[in-house]
Amino acid sequence: MTFPQQPQQPQYPQYPQGPAPQYPQSQFPQQLQQPNRNPFFEWLQRAKRDFSRIGASLCLMVIIWYAGVFLLKGVVRAVAGGVGAGGDMPNWMTFLISDVPLYLIAMPVAVALMGKSTVIETRKFNMKPGMFFKLLLMCLPMMWVGSMVGSMLSLALSDGEATNRVADLAMQTNIWNVVFLVILGPIFEEWMFRKQLIDHTRKYGEKTAILLSGLAFGLFHMNLFQFFYAFLLGVMFGYIYMRTSKLRYSTAMHMIINFNGGVLAPWILTRVDLDQLDKVSQAAENGNVAAMEQWASQNATGLAIMLVYFLLYGAVILVGFVLLIRNFRKAEFYTAPEELPRGVRAKTVYGNVGMVTFIVLTVLLTAISLFL
Repeated sequence: MTFPQQPQQPQYPQYPQGPAPQYPQSQFPQQLQQPNRNPFFEWLQRAKRDFSRIGASLCLMVIIWYAGVFLLKGVVRAVAGGVGAGGDMPNWMTFLISDVPLYLIAMPVAVALMGKSTVIETRKFNMKPGMFFKLLLMCLPMMWVGSMVGSMLSLALSDGEATNRVADLAMQTNIWNVVFLVILGPIFEEWMFRKQLIDHTRKYGEKTAILLSGLAFGLFHMNLFQFFYAFLLGVMFGYIYMRTSKLRYSTAMHMIINFNGGVLAPWILTRVDLDQLDKVSQAAENGNVAAMEQWASQNATGLAIMLVYFLLYGAVILVGFVLLIRNFRKAEFYTAPEELPRGVRAKTVYGNVGMVTFIVLTVLLTAISLFL
């Protein structure tokens, strides 16, 4: 997956090249060069502290988000006379209560706590429309596979009792799905999980930054139905941002995918009376075939629209699979100025207090949402 402009390599800061491992020698205080001190160990410790601070920032983001949602729900119920106490809250209010604390408070606070000491500047590249469309097609099978795995695992772990609340919310098709799911969500989430996370970690390795971005994005949803496809899409979006250093491309893809899943697909499903289908299916099993024929005639237009949609969707997923297989090994990565060695990479990135706390917290909240 290359981008057809030259030069390809990002403009990382130039550091004097020393003996392996190659990391910026100028970063070390003079006292670290004294005898009996291990500069490599000190560098790894500093990198671990950087990742721990990022993990702690993400953890605090989740805590502030949940606290804000809890407070806003209490205010709404107090002012509106118990609205939402029985699950009857309109979807625009649900979006507002969830997104305001996250986008306007939690995310900015987390970014501020990350600091800017690890951010490096890189050159920006444009992406041609053909490449954009090609990568977008490759996103679709990743989302489909991830969605299938998440759904099957969620239902298996909950004995078929779990429900995808996000999907249920999206089924309330109206303009607010467009505002919150298609526009605001992708803008803020790409800003946080692509630009901020990757900008803060890419100096330690491009693959390291991309995988962390995808994992954090998947965990952030705290929904097992969404985790796997969010992780895979996060990796793809991270690669796109890494190679272009422009947020517009991953954000546009995110918007298109959310439009399909949060607006188009729910609208198509509502063209058919699925609740009535269950009843007539039972009647047909008992020998009342006329009921099924009557339902089919009443929903003929909706069934035709649904058939065309799923045929087209299946075709683009198949094309996306082919493109993924043909282009997977063509992905380009470049050595970062402080590339973490393989033997200590995972331990440095994830084996610290901040990251462990973030992972444990989000996994715990995911489990709670699955069984409650």
